[in-house]
Amino acid sequence: MPEALKVSVAGIEMRNPLMLASGVMGSSSASLNRLSEHAGAVVTKSVGLEPVEGYRNPAVINYSHGLINAVGLASPGAKAFAEELKDYAFYSPLIVSLFAHTPEEFAELVSYFEFADGFELNLSCPHAKNVGLAVGSDPELVREIVREVKRATRRPVFAKLSPNVSDIVEIGKAAEEGGADGIVAINTLKGMKIDIFAKRPILSNVSGGVSGEGIKPVAVKCVWDLYEELSIPIIGSGGVTSWKDVIEFMLAGARAVQIGSALFYSNRIFYSLKESLIAYTRMTGERLEDIVGAAHRA
Repeated sequence: MPEALKVSVAGIEMRNPLMLASGVMGSSSASLNRLSEHAGAVVTKSVGLEPVEGYRNPAVINYSHGLINAVGLASPGAKAFAEELKDYAFYSPLIVSLFAHTPEEFAELVSYFEFADGFELNLSCPHAKNVGLAVGSDPELVREIVREVKRATRRPVFAKLSPNVSDIVEIGKAAEEGGADGIVAINTLKGMKIDIFAKRPILSNVSGGVSGEGIKPVAVKCVWDLYEELSIPIIGSGGVTSWKDVIEFMLAGARAVQIGSALFYSNRIFYSLKESLIAYTRMTGERLEDIVGAAHRA
């Protein structure tokens, strides 16, 4: 792997800045192993202490510029998921995504995954009850959640934030003050779609989270604003479908970029993005780490 693609995020060394976003590939080690062959790191689907069934179908639908989903944080529970992840091959670093109701529950979850390279705190899912955005919209609670998790692990801890808050920078600062090693921005936006013939919402949960290329400008602006105010690394997420999107996020301040919805259209997206980034660095003669935040210095 070319040196020019390597990045370091909060001490996690990655061969390229491409990360699997949480929630896309389910809870199977086999799926994670396959994608980790070309990804710089993978993030698991969010897991809680107890099993969660999630919402009934239809839970995912296409729209013109992406997807809308209301899966409902379906999860096998921490104990079963930890067993499943024992088959992860560690071709690239593994980051386990966690959701919980309280700071103490978040901290307890960490103990099940001591083998993980890092943790992502889901403080932003817009369609689950009493978790995700419900806890991630309160700066004081975010600060305490991060603080408790940091007490429970020496691994890097990343707070995944929502654009569905009044001030994402305020939440980001709270996470930084709590000791977060990095920020992931952003999770999905709230949205819905109505069947004009059935005259009813399509999703069983009525509304869900909007992802895909349509939200990329929102995500890039959030990364830009967070980079201006925070000193910890930022991971961009939202609407990446091409190598140009990766570069745009990095210029805005992201050290790495997560890919999610694009996998619904191509299961070779990590390979194709990686090869395109190799061509880009050969053309410019730059290391990707050197362009992080460059648009702020222009």
